[in-house]
Amino acid sequence: MSSSPISILSQTDFNGDPLDPELLRRTFGQLMEEHGYVLMVNVPDDFDQVKFCRSLGAFVPNYTGAVVGDVRPEPGMDDVYHAGNTRPLTPHTEGYDFTVVPPRYIALWCVAPASGPGGETTLADTAPWVAALSDDERKYLLDTEFEWKTTEGVNRLGLDLHTKHPILEEHDDGLIVRFSCNNLKRAEDDPVVPVQQRWRDAFYDHQIAVDYHRNDMLVWNNWRLLHARNAFTDRSRHLRRIQVAG
Repeated sequence: MSSSPISILSQTDFNGDPLDPELLRRTFGQLMEEHGYVLMVNVPDDFDQVKFCRSLGAFVPNYTGAVVGDVRPEPGMDDVYHAGNTRPLTPHTEGYDFTVVPPRYIALWCVAPASGPGGETTLADTAPWVAALSDDERKYLLDTEFEWKTTEGVNRLGLDLHTKHPILEEHDDGLIVRFSCNNLKRAEDDPVVPVQQRWRDAFYDHQIAVDYHRNDMLVWNNWRLLHARNAFTDRSRHLRRIQVAG
């Protein structure tokens, strides 16, 4: 079941004039703090997405080294799990395969929306799920280092990444949640399995679905929210992507 986003920020005011930049930043921060994501709409063609993302923190390069990545169907990637095709993506966070702290924020903006059904980015907030953990579960997720591997698509780029991290990690700037449905290596009888399944089910029960219009920009807290993607058929769908350390 999906619902519509409610954390929506218009870059123009009720008169259709550009919102004051300081007011834009302040409202963005308030919405991000409350909901963990912000969808910016009524974005003018001359809006500088890179400059805005720079105001959130230092950039984290994508796997290829590009800071601004393109998310669109790529040749030779249709048969693997990868953002560069039209297949669905399962709930996950970004950067679980990094040896360093994962990016705090992920920003996507729409160059060309998908025509026809599908292509929505879906999001769900882990905060209530973390709060509902038993003391033993929370301790296990904080204290146990799991092995993570990267996706098939990234492997095809020539990168075979393996890291060890807990699912929950305390950080000076807040709790980090790492999650993957298919790239967390564990035994079938590992105590993490029921938590993983519970969170996956909760994601699909509570997800919000972002259906993009041209220039729409979605930013979310990658330490707090899981995200996924619905399948689509229009191969002209094109988003751009920046990862921000925060």
